[in-house]
Amino acid sequence: MCLDRYRMFLKQYNEWVEANKDRLEEESYKYDQDYHPGRRKRGKDYKEGMYELPFYYPGQICLGKVTTLHLYQGAFVDIGGVYDGWVPIKGNDWYWIRHHIKVGMHVIVEILAKRDPYRFRFPIEMRFIRPNIDHLIFNRFDFPPIFHRDDTNLDELRRDSGRPPVPRKDPGDKPVEEPLLSNHPYVDKLWQIHVAEQMIMDDMEINPEKYKDKKLSELSDDEDFDEENSVVYTKAYYKKSLIPKMILKTSVKDLDLEAAFAEREFHNKLRREAKERGEGYKITKLRRNIEMDEYDLLHWHRSFEEREALIRDISCRQALGLPLEEPGRYKDASFFGKDKYDPSNPLYRYDYWGEPKNSEKSRQERMRDAHNKSIVGKGTVWHDMSYEDCIKQQMQREARAKELAQEEETHDGASKGDRDYEDDEDDDDSSDDDDDLDFSILQEYSGNSSNQPHVNGTESSIISDEGMFED
Repeated sequence: MCLDRYRMFLKQYNEWVEANKDRLEEESYKYDQDYHPGRRKRGKDYKEGMYELPFYYPGQICLGKVTTLHLYQGAFVDIGGVYDGWVPIKGNDWYWIRHHIKVGMHVIVEILAKRDPYRFRFPIEMRFIRPNIDHLIFNRFDFPPIFHRDDTNLDELRRDSGRPPVPRKDPGDKPVEEPLLSNHPYVDKLWQIHVAEQMIMDDMEINPEKYKDKKLSELSDDEDFDEENSVVYTKAYYKKSLIPKMILKTSVKDLDLEAAFAEREFHNKLRREAKERGEGYKITKLRRNIEMDEYDLLHWHRSFEEREALIRDISCRQALGLPLEEPGRYKDASFFGKDKYDPSNPLYRYDYWGEPKNSEKSRQERMRDAHNKSIVGKGTVWHDMSYEDCIKQQMQREARAKELAQEEETHDGASKGDRDYEDDEDDDDSSDDDDDLDFSILQEYSGNSSNQPHVNGTESSIISDEGMFED
């Protein structure tokens, strides 16, 4: 029944197409973005007796009529086939041949090449025999134009269309000498699952009431587990410094909590027994660790076999005298000229990296910094704390200094009264100079000479703060 209905539909559809052929054809030309001279004939231009591509071959002489002249692509000649022939003429060569070739002219042509119509824009390439203008065409196309599609391999496309491969720098890596890999992709996931299981077990031991009447197999996620957003990247403070932090969310369905609980019970029992005997008990490997090791070993074996196959392949190629890799694919670095810009090279990642770490200039700077820090004490004290903290500490130090001064006045009041007035004046002058300097940081320096940096081949001396600023 369906077949009969389909036949009826097909008959009606074909009749409708016949009736509206001109309108459909006009619309298709109007809205077809792909239309270009030289492409396959359609609609009114297509006739029943037209030759398909198999009827043409290189070296064949044909009669034809010029249909299109194109400034950048050349002349197109209708030779009675489904495709127009293409005579490649490029650039300013039209200056020499504009008088000899006109649209609608009858010509004799020779087919030079026939190509895959799905890949090449103009599948039939030809040259003019009459009028004989071959000697006037200087700018030949290096390669016929091709269609680039996203799904094709560029190397394969270039090879099939007779183009040379895109030159690439020889990476110079020797896969035979590279270390064997044993990082199975599932091992990271296993480690994540293992950590989650152990965290739940620890939580069970700390809060037994929380899991009192619950079965481990029936535990479920608090909210719906979103696998796409299971990895969260944030930042967290560690000792006053903000460092990147990665949170891995794991679904309870992935965990084997009952097995982990049984394993935990078993190890607890062994630990108790060892304690009764007076021995220490240490867990060597847990179930998940053994599983990870097995996956790692599997991966190692695989990469080992891959290397064996590679060595076998290389030795066979050498024995037969074949090239080790595709010829012409990689070029030496010298092919690209001196110091070519290469975005993958770390040298070009930033505009300027600064002075290299091992140069003499930066070495002297480092030694100078170390020397200055050794004299002043803690070199980082200036920028480790905020301005408010710094001011607070300074006020505390001043208050402490005042208290000490008052105590000294009470103890040594008599002896200070006997001092000469001139000495007091001198003291005032010198203390004005020293007010700016904060000597409290000097006390934080430990006088251990083994930490002293060598500056210019000599060990910097440990200076006490009394005779330090006399110069």
